[in-house]
Amino acid sequence: MDARPRRRRPRTAEEAAATLRKAWCRLRLSARDPARVPPWDAVVLTAASPQQAALYNRQLERARALGRFPASTAAIAVPDPDGARIGSGAATLHAVAALARHLAAQASKEEIGEFLSEEANGGSGDEAAIAAAAGVMAKKHVLLLHAGGDSKRVPWANPMGKAFLPLPYLAGDNPDGPVPLLFDHILAISSSARQAFNNQGGIFIMTGDVLPCFDASNLHLPEDAACFVTVPTTLDVAANHGVVVASKDGGVDKETYSLCLVDDLLQKPTVSELVEGHAILDDGRALLDTGIIAARGKAWQDLVTLALSSSHTVIKELMTSNKELSLYEDLVAAWVPAKHEWLRKRPLGKELISALGKQRIFSFCSYDFSFLHFGTSVEVLDHLAGSYSGLVGRRHMCSLPETTACDIAATAIILSTQISSGVSIGEDSLVYDSVLCGRIRIGSQCIVVAVNISEFHGYNPQILNGSTCFTLPDRHCLWEVPLVSSAGRVLVYCGLHDNPKVSIKRDGTFCGKPWINVLEDLRIQDSDLWDSTSQDKCLWTAKLFPVMSLPEMLNVGMWLMGSACDPDGKIASLWRKSQRISLEELHHAIDYRQLCTESSKHQADLAADIAKACLNYGLLGRNLFQLCEEMLQKDTRLSVYEELLSFFPSHRDQYPGVLPQSREYQVKMDLLRASGDLSTACVVEEKVWASIASETASAIKYGSKEPSSSNMSSNHGNLHPRKAVVELPVRVDFVGGWSDTPPWSLERPGCVLNMAISLQGSLPVGAMIETTEDHLGVRIEDDAGRNVYIDNLASISSPFKESDPFRLVKSALIVTGILGHKILSKSGLNIRTWANVPRGSGLGTSSILAAAVVKGLFQVMEDVESDDNVARAVLVVEQIMGTGGGWQDQIGGLYPGIKCTQSFPGQPLRLQVVPLLTTPQLIQELEERLLVVFTGQVRLAHQVLQKVVTRYLRRDNILISSIKRLAELAKIGREALMNGQLDELGGILLEAWRLHQELDPFCSNKLVDELFALADPYCCGYKLVGAGGGGFALLLAKNPSCAKELRRALEESATLDVKVYDWNIAMPR
Repeated sequence: MDARPRRRRPRTAEEAAATLRKAWCRLRLSARDPARVPPWDAVVLTAASPQQAALYNRQLERARALGRFPASTAAIAVPDPDGARIGSGAATLHAVAALARHLAAQASKEEIGEFLSEEANGGSGDEAAIAAAAGVMAKKHVLLLHAGGDSKRVPWANPMGKAFLPLPYLAGDNPDGPVPLLFDHILAISSSARQAFNNQGGIFIMTGDVLPCFDASNLHLPEDAACFVTVPTTLDVAANHGVVVASKDGGVDKETYSLCLVDDLLQKPTVSELVEGHAILDDGRALLDTGIIAARGKAWQDLVTLALSSSHTVIKELMTSNKELSLYEDLVAAWVPAKHEWLRKRPLGKELISALGKQRIFSFCSYDFSFLHFGTSVEVLDHLAGSYSGLVGRRHMCSLPETTACDIAATAIILSTQISSGVSIGEDSLVYDSVLCGRIRIGSQCIVVAVNISEFHGYNPQILNGSTCFTLPDRHCLWEVPLVSSAGRVLVYCGLHDNPKVSIKRDGTFCGKPWINVLEDLRIQDSDLWDSTSQDKCLWTAKLFPVMSLPEMLNVGMWLMGSACDPDGKIASLWRKSQRISLEELHHAIDYRQLCTESSKHQADLAADIAKACLNYGLLGRNLFQLCEEMLQKDTRLSVYEELLSFFPSHRDQYPGVLPQSREYQVKMDLLRASGDLSTACVVEEKVWASIASETASAIKYGSKEPSSSNMSSNHGNLHPRKAVVELPVRVDFVGGWSDTPPWSLERPGCVLNMAISLQGSLPVGAMIETTEDHLGVRIEDDAGRNVYIDNLASISSPFKESDPFRLVKSALIVTGILGHKILSKSGLNIRTWANVPRGSGLGTSSILAAAVVKGLFQVMEDVESDDNVARAVLVVEQIMGTGGGWQDQIGGLYPGIKCTQSFPGQPLRLQVVPLLTTPQLIQELEERLLVVFTGQVRLAHQVLQKVVTRYLRRDNILISSIKRLAELAKIGREALMNGQLDELGGILLEAWRLHQELDPFCSNKLVDELFALADPYCCGYKLVGAGGGGFALLLAKNPSCAKELRRALEESATLDVKVYDWNIAMPR
């Protein structure tokens, strides 16, 4: 590798947020549309015990219910056999073998045949069966997360597992959803890595206490090999971790990564060992092993074969010899020839070399990588309060009293917690999944988890020695755990910096104080805490925590932590007489089932309370649909739904003119569906869409002049014939679509950047309208040769059937008011329309055709035909038609050139069209670099629109933040175009396309993905126009030369049946 300076990692919260949002977007896409965005075939977690595995399996089901992965993904937790410590390497083999058994048990008859086939290698018996099963498993794509262990350095996470500790990064993106967990973010990052395997099976191994914040979509994995993910680090860090020595010969060296063979592996090397091992890079750093390992193709198949044939034998031998097999030292060494001599002397080393040694391992070094380790309680708070604090949602799914009734620091993080008046919480503290009532003082930099102090006010004053409140000192952890066999609950606590593994002899601490001082201050003996035979006297083994009533535990806890005195020795006596438990014993005594049940019920209660407050006191601003999903865990949920529905008769009366009726109907419909009343819900659903049409019409018509009586009255004089011909361009939208669509545009600002274009040298959309004395009705004809004559004008009324080919023209006749105009008293109308554009183009054809008809009708009526009036009228036309739609299509066709249009909600809806004053040079470059391509896929916008509008009416926060960002990007894109920065516009197109997929995962398909994959090397940006799902695509090439090469590649492609259109910007005449 050369010594070019490279950016090591995202250094700002904004960069990290962008990386995580992109990963989350792909995770949601893989769950919603797995056929297009492949997910993992299996997600496997290792666990320390069967009890912990049962907890993890519940967490995996939670993840599936939340849409983290689809139904097709197998998800299992695999406990280490008999709770023995066998090492991460043996645990990997054990987990792979367990997954194979699970898949075989779940398989169909055809799949079972594959697993049991004896055709493999032409053999028979066990070897053939193993080979066949390995062949099936080798096709799978597996995510393996090492999450076993006892979390000694993060003891409060021991009951839940470190992988499932709360990590509220980006929680503000979805404030009505559950609290994001570390596991959720790991899933998101890993989902982007799935694409690196393509169609070749493999395994991706991560650790459950590390969040690797990097864009895994850039990951490159060599075929039929294993691969470390590494990152350059300083030598002082390298000296305490595993180091990878990458070959300096050959390999791939890019701006953001390098890919090289691994020459050697070093474990916690000294500087001299780094020098001797040629591990120091040209810039003075070394490659850190991040704990992420992948195996693909033959390397994965070899690993599967070893797991299926030998894992039982390997584990039995390790348990007998009381040894461990490490993934990061032993197993991976089999892929590094330089380590074979060392490995042969290790337990089972020869077997590993024989099974895996034919393949090699590479180093994928990422220069854009952030390594967040959650190995200690201090690290957890550091990642919440440090450089990434801007990502943290500090108040999420919580119930808080008014600020004058409690004292909660602004930097405190309160998650899934109910707090009552009288509670105080200090700076940078984390409170999760708890209920805190009464006079409670939580200090600064504290962690409180799963604590329920809901009846503290009923304490016995004699027990509390006159204390008026419970106090948790600064830098302490407090958590509560249910015990198995209905043995009660125990309150547990320690200092933030305590290391439970450090013994008294090595200056171990409890609550931040050395054990010698603790024993002296509490006037207790070490024999009170440890057996005389105990060899390891440390916090992990100390029998500290009494099992007694809550008030007693709180009182004893304050005494042990040093925040309460015991002058008469009553507390010490109570403590000595009590049944006590150590952290080590607690690890095996947790009632995981009760833990999950209580947590689910607590979160359901919180969701119900928030929903009630939203309906009783608010403006329905929360996502009630999502809160209802949270309430599914609540046994009394039906009565809760009935109570929520009872608010509706009077709710809207409280907020006249403020609360949109469409929103109220949507909430009512969701509650009816949740309560099981589907028939009533369907009736209310019709009212939702009728309300949107009514609200749109009200916003457009308000303040406009009514038709004059002279226009409405009949005129027996002669009217001269009139004829109007309107030809319009189509529009392509760069960014901002959806922010123009009702009801969004009626309630929130919108902004769209689009452009009017001609196709194949002409304006493709038009209408011809003329009066005639041949008849007194209306004759309509389209370019497909269809026609209709209507002599009874009163019969033209909405609603129209969706199959009616002339409903657009009929709707325009209603909206313009021409049916009651004097012009039709003595004459009729001939109307002809055309659109020389493929159906379902996404170019706004329907709205632009409506604009042409409306504009022509206004001209015939000699009414005000300003483009602004026409654009407003088309909004109403689309609502009457039942297709919905916003204002950007007609604006795009009515106004020439490139323009940035903003809308401002109100009555009337205000539109501000700002044409871009572009230079001839920019127009020439844009026309040379931008390809307008028809995909051949027909799209139906109203199907997508209904889904998106429903999510908006539900106040889906992911959708709302996405549309806000699209509107913001429109303004950024305007500046980029004004400054001639087409490459920046390309980046905006890419982000806009990602956001469109966030709004609707089905806005793309496999053909579109193939088109963009082919175009990617030539382009700086691309997207589908309009709502997506097919139609036209915009491909912005890196330069004119790339545009020509791309056009040639598309025209010569044997797999893509697409058409590249000639186009020009439609400039003002």
